[in-house]
Amino acid sequence: MSIQTIHVRTDPEYDVTIGPGLLGECGARLKEVLPLCHMAVVTDSNVAPLYLERVKTSLESAGFRVSAYVFPAGEGSKNFDTLSKILEFLAEEQLTRTDCVAALGGGVTGDMAGLAAALYLRGVKYVQMPTTLLAAVDSSVGGKTAIDLRAGKNLAGAFMQPSAVLCDTDCLKTLPRHVFADGAAEALKTAVLSDERLFAQMEDGLKVSMLEEVIARCAAYKAGVVERDEKEQGERKLLNLGHTVGHAIEKCSDFTIPHGHAVAAGLAIMARATENLGWLTDEAKQCFEEGRIESAVESLGLPSSTEYPPEALAQAALSDKKRAGDSITIVVPSKIGRCELKTIPVSELCSVIEAGWALE
Repeated sequence: MSIQTIHVRTDPEYDVTIGPGLLGECGARLKEVLPLCHMAVVTDSNVAPLYLERVKTSLESAGFRVSAYVFPAGEGSKNFDTLSKILEFLAEEQLTRTDCVAALGGGVTGDMAGLAAALYLRGVKYVQMPTTLLAAVDSSVGGKTAIDLRAGKNLAGAFMQPSAVLCDTDCLKTLPRHVFADGAAEALKTAVLSDERLFAQMEDGLKVSMLEEVIARCAAYKAGVVERDEKEQGERKLLNLGHTVGHAIEKCSDFTIPHGHAVAAGLAIMARATENLGWLTDEAKQCFEEGRIESAVESLGLPSSTEYPPEALAQAALSDKKRAGDSITIVVPSKIGRCELKTIPVSELCSVIEAGWALE
């Protein structure tokens, strides 16, 4: 497959490069966009045995000085304790403002490394090397970085755009099925937001042969949204489709349900709620009457419902970032390829979730 490049016009501007073999070429490719410097690679205990030596070898061969920090894999590490340890590591390694942090891994690693880069010395450069489908199609692009608090997910963070994103698709072809499905959920969310054609491609499942195209189209869509609304003041809120309920499911499960699975259930719940509450236009009804979103979720091996009751989900969502005072903004699918923001009183959230909660 050929290498594809998506240019993101933020500050700084950067390229998302997608294709096979990129980890082995990361040194030469990053040398084209960064001065030779000290590169601190942050990764987790799952990814390090698989790819860390390959990345170190490539970076060192290109002339970078390399050090690495490995933290325990999983959402449970996405907290102040791990962040503090990464920051102390950067200080012990004496990184300066001309040096760089590299995030090698999935969404948790990208968040942790990106936020550490934003905070250390009030900001050093960082690059993303996603190794999961979820990170490739979503979290590595757009510059959101965050950690979880006891009150909820991603409540402490910063906007910090990377200097480059290198997405080696070879890493994605051997992912465990449930990890692959997590990323497919975010890709499907993007399709519901943006693209009937992409949605149609994924209705019967996501084939490995489609990966490069799907990642590129997701990255291109998100890049356009981020360029128009980098700090999430308006349009970028649409990217939270399925996430208000999804994050609530994660919290109720004490983060034992992975992000993509939770978002998939949240997406299906919002699709059913939209229909059952009469929010659909006549133009859109056929898409929903046929249950296309729910069926697509299930075809990807993802859940379309949750055991947690609407009351518990609504309570868990009270700390959602999209809440403002006594109101909360939810994302409503109008049709495949178009969604809208709807602000409702927090007191109505439980009834909205209840309208989409139960399967017919």
